[in-house]
Amino acid sequence: MLQEFVKDKSLQMHAMIGIYRANSVGDDIEVYADEASSEAKCKFFCLRQQAEKEGNDPFLALSDFVAPKDSGVNDYMGFLVASAGFGLEALMEKYRADQDDYKMIMAEALADRLAEGFTELMHVKMRTELWGYSPDENLSTEDLIKVRYSGIRPAPGYPSQPDHSEKAAMWDLMNVKDEIGVELTESMAMLPAASVSATVFSHPKAEYFAVGQICKDQVVDYAARKNISVEECEKRLRTMLSYEE
Repeated sequence: MLQEFVKDKSLQMHAMIGIYRANSVGDDIEVYADEASSEAKCKFFCLRQQAEKEGNDPFLALSDFVAPKDSGVNDYMGFLVASAGFGLEALMEKYRADQDDYKMIMAEALADRLAEGFTELMHVKMRTELWGYSPDENLSTEDLIKVRYSGIRPAPGYPSQPDHSEKAAMWDLMNVKDEIGVELTESMAMLPAASVSATVFSHPKAEYFAVGQICKDQVVDYAARKNISVEECEKRLRTMLSYEE
């Protein structure tokens, strides 16, 4: 099937990368239009770990991995959207007409795996060439799978930032829909479905983490920062609340 995709060009992959100057302000990350700008083009809002921990481990938020604005350091934040789903719907219609359920399942599975692999490739190019903060990296496939590279690429809607609505700011910032054709639904799902989006951080001590359960005080603060109601915020973060609404 992979050989057919290559031969017929029946499945296409689109990707987009953005690297912007950025600084953190509290638990927010300000992204600037250019090197000289001091006004934020947009903001990304982070959630901080709040559940009780043993020992002295810090309570992390993604904003910790970007230099604070008052430090005077010009830092950067990256964004990545990759899709391997263009042409998949036409293939599915063909297999459906042929009543070939096996090929339908395999095509969707391959598109998903290709999207993940394409994302991995784009992240390598960011680290070694386009952003170039790790130019001498020479990792094996096993090293990549075990996340032995420098920096992280957490996806909005997943444990390090569980709010899927943060994708909207990324789409507006990079004009993703017009540039590469990947759209967001009202529920913040990506179309084509075989797509991946991620924020990219270069800090050498950046690590993946789960925000986990959060308390009412942070929900109120987060809602105020995002300029939405507490009720809407609770609806978006329902599975993470450490209290009953």
